[in-house]
Amino acid sequence: MKLHSKGKLKLLVTLAIMSIAFTAGTNIATAADMSHGANNFYKSDKVNTEIVKFKNIYGMEVTGTLFTPRNMAAGKKYDALIVGHPFAAVRQQAANLYATKMAEAGFVTLSFDQSFWGESAGTPRGAVLPDVYAENFSAAVDFLGTRTFVDRDKIGVIGICGSGGFAIAATKVDPRIKALATVSMYDMGEYFRTGLNHERTAAMRNKDLATAAEQRYKTFKTGQPVYGPGQNDPVFIEGKESNDFYQTERGKVASNDRRTTPATYARLMNFHPFIDIESISPRPILFIVGDAAPSRTYTDTAYKMAAEPKELMEIKGANRIDLYDRTELIPWDKLVSFFNTNLNTNK
Repeated sequence: MKLHSKGKLKLLVTLAIMSIAFTAGTNIATAADMSHGANNFYKSDKVNTEIVKFKNIYGMEVTGTLFTPRNMAAGKKYDALIVGHPFAAVRQQAANLYATKMAEAGFVTLSFDQSFWGESAGTPRGAVLPDVYAENFSAAVDFLGTRTFVDRDKIGVIGICGSGGFAIAATKVDPRIKALATVSMYDMGEYFRTGLNHERTAAMRNKDLATAAEQRYKTFKTGQPVYGPGQNDPVFIEGKESNDFYQTERGKVASNDRRTTPATYARLMNFHPFIDIESISPRPILFIVGDAAPSRTYTDTAYKMAAEPKELMEIKGANRIDLYDRTELIPWDKLVSFFNTNLNTNK
């Protein structure tokens, strides 16, 4: 498939620069592009919400929000969806919007903060551990599948941006996930290894790994994590788009400064979510991507590698961040029909 790009991507060398963002004292823009119905903090009077807590298989507490359609029928078991937030975000950033909209359509939905982020447990804060990120989707299935009002044989997943990769990893090994949709999917492992357009050389990666290794010594000696800058991507083509969401009232959440521990980034070197993606079949995958997103290379690769049944839906003129919250661009009808069809098909 033809790859769309708005320009040449330039990455800086070190991990700290690789994902530069803001720290205390950085000037934060106050204006935001709210076009195309941008509504990240959307609330609905058709949906009830409840803060819930559950543990993953490693005993780590995960905090989420359960969304249920108002006026649920007594004794009925509902189809359910789990929604994963973007990498280095929290559930109030994109995931809750999707969960709310899908609950309006009649699904029971659950968003959650990944371990080390938001209200979920895990130290150091902002740690990168893709295996645990994937595990938390299965933990969310555990929780939903034990609710009396959920049909445990009809549970699907929506993974937004980085969570698309983590959701694929989870779905490969958890047959209870019956259908999967990714939106603006990002393969954080491949990004760390090669970048968007294979511009990251072995020398760059080795320097990053050396930086991470040295920071481990400092952490070991002091007992304190070394924090790098956060995840607002100003060196990317997509940087302006990312900052318009994460650093303005459009999507900014005060509790999330998006700082990570660069020493833990090395875990991404071993994260290969697309290997064996064909094993998800015959469970269906829907890939949704903006045709103007430089990161669509990951969606194109995953779609090519996945086995049938699979679908690719391109959103004309949309970039990666557009599909976080621009309600006029996000294909709600397609998501609803995809899950209504595939969660109610015997496989």
